[in-house]
Amino acid sequence: MSDDKSWASSAGVRKSMQANTGRDTKPELALRRAAHARGLRFFVNRRPIRAVRRTADMVFPRVQVAVFLDGCFWHGCPQHHTVAKTNAEFWARKVADNRRRDENTNATLTSAGWTVVRIWEHEDPEDAAGRVAQIVAELRSVERPR
Repeated sequence: MSDDKSWASSAGVRKSMQANTGRDTKPELALRRAAHARGLRFFVNRRPIRAVRRTADMVFPRVQVAVFLDGCFWHGCPQHHTVAKTNAEFWARKVADNRRRDENTNATLTSAGWTVVRIWEHEDPEDAAGRVAQIVAELRSVERPR
């Protein structure tokens, strides 16, 4: 596809967007390392509920915990989200759609008995892993019906 027919506003933007990955980002890897160092074992990049097209970054199926690591730009972090200068309407709509999908995901999983943990990419991985570990430990100590 040539750049003149691309959805991107410039060749540089196109190259930058193509470099974005859907998994194994630096924040995800840091969180997973920190969680693993705490003795946590989990599935990576998995659907908590097979029939629902939502993929969590970390899944603890026995205690039904789904962890999502959200990017500040993509999910509209109240602290760090910046407004795009180019194609502002497109990006505002994209982020609003992502936020609506996140809310829907939270509601869907919660109504199915899952605990949803949302972590922003700017959070310290050690602190975030500690929060996840605490939630998992609390749920493991409580007998949950399957």
